[in-house]
Amino acid sequence: MEDTLVPILVCAMLFIGAPWVILHYVTKWKQAPKITNEDEKLLDELHLLARRLEDRLQTVERIIAADNPDWRPGATPDPRASYDLSKRN
Repeated sequence: MEDTLVPILVCAMLFIGAPWVILHYVTKWKQAPKITNEDEKLLDELHLLARRLEDRLQTVERIIAADNPDWRPGATPDPRASYDLSKRN
């Protein structure tokens, strides 16, 4: 009995279970929302706007630094700064 049960279970898993799982996840993947052309254009516009705002901020900081040599920019973070909270006190 045991000699015939194992091959039947293996065949069932190979020919029924595996395709079922694969097809299940393929249909889930196809149903997932996709980015539209409008969304992509909006992201591009937001990226350009963020770049322009960053350039303006840097210009203002340069002007302030030229007028007041003791001033240190606090709005723009140091790109080398570590944000790892485990290293703090």
